[in-house]
Amino acid sequence: MTSALKRVTFGWQILIALVLGIGLGLVAQQLPVPEGAESNWLGATLATIGELFVQLLRVIVIPLVVTAIIASITNLKNVTNAARLAGKTLLWFCITALIAVAIGMTIGLVTQPGANTTISQDAAQNPESTGSWSDFLTGLFPVNILGLSADTSLEAPAAGGAPVASTELSFNVLQLVVLALVIGIAALKVGKPAEPFLAFNRSLLAIVSKVLWWVIRLAPIGTVGLLGNAVANYGWEALSPLAVFAVDVYIGCAIVMFVVYPLLAKAHGLSARKWFSGAWPAIQLGFVSRSSVGTLPMTQRVTERNLGVPQGYASFAVPFGATTKMDGCAAIYPALAAIFVAQFFGIQLQISDYLLIAFVSVIGSAATAGLTGAIVMLTLTLSTLGLPLAGVGLLLAVDPILDMMRTATNVAGQTLIPTLVAKQEKILDVDRYNAVRSDNGFVPEAGETIAAEQDGARDLEPSR
Repeated sequence: MTSALKRVTFGWQILIALVLGIGLGLVAQQLPVPEGAESNWLGATLATIGELFVQLLRVIVIPLVVTAIIASITNLKNVTNAARLAGKTLLWFCITALIAVAIGMTIGLVTQPGANTTISQDAAQNPESTGSWSDFLTGLFPVNILGLSADTSLEAPAAGGAPVASTELSFNVLQLVVLALVIGIAALKVGKPAEPFLAFNRSLLAIVSKVLWWVIRLAPIGTVGLLGNAVANYGWEALSPLAVFAVDVYIGCAIVMFVVYPLLAKAHGLSARKWFSGAWPAIQLGFVSRSSVGTLPMTQRVTERNLGVPQGYASFAVPFGATTKMDGCAAIYPALAAIFVAQFFGIQLQISDYLLIAFVSVIGSAATAGLTGAIVMLTLTLSTLGLPLAGVGLLLAVDPILDMMRTATNVAGQTLIPTLVAKQEKILDVDRYNAVRSDNGFVPEAGETIAAEQDGARDLEPSR
């Protein structure tokens, strides 16, 4: 029995977890919720499993981003085209965002989601947080050495008790990228005295990579919790009034991920099937986790190991993409949502408004890079167009459902752009890109065999 379980490959484990998560979520929907509780025991269990898995991924983000970027700076010290790599990366971010926003606007104009909705205007409410263009500048400068920030809130008191203050720590990935770049450049300028530090950084990166692989192996368990919790909490009752809008978002994201991205890969002489199979472990994790930052460790792993992007470039491009490359959340979604809000409130958009939507979608994701979620990006778009911010409240009920597909699209783009740029610059490991994936979804490293991986007999941590 144990031997049979070991032979269940990682890809099959994920597929089984998807089916199991949906099934348990449907069961949790039918179970009664105790009086005074937010969910029943099964729903609470699924939510806890999913939250713990995302927390483990997020814990790895800080040491992974910092050590990988510092190492990449030292690896690129003899590369003369480093500035060109960064420039081409940003250019392709903008090109694909422009394509995505054009698709979103086209779908919105054809389907008229704001006119085809049964939602009441009573659902309109102003959001708790908004985005502004100044957020980009403030987000570039770290508030401390780890880019950490703290949010303190008062929880409702128990009967007869005083309010309880709770503090939640969060980190800004864009600040981490800037901080690591500065440290790496400074280490190069220092020269020989910095060599012990750089050697320590390389050792720490190897250790972090090992821990990361252990966390990734828990992905099937995390998938059950994340997907099960989503199914348990968001049923057809919440989705049906905004069905047209929700379908529009999924169709727009699907066109970008399954049509635009593969065509771009083929235009660069790369197999679209190989790109998708190589990026799939990160795409599916992005779908269930709904977090580009939480998925970042997996995204960087598949970009380097499966798609053949050099580590020195990938360790810069992937973390930077996780904060600014969001075709789902920052292009398709705000374009569709702005059109929805305008149609819902009977506001006629002009050509200049559509050009503004495109501008905000291409540039605006950087302005909200230090903030979480597509709602902030949406408020930036609505405020730029002068549309009612209360329209955000209309879409809150279905946002988690939409966020799954949006994040999967984000992650797909974050793997593709570094691959295209590496191919253009002739630094892509094409043999690795076209190599046979093992059953765990990754290309074997030197000395590893497909058969050994299928037996579960080897740890597949890459050599660094």
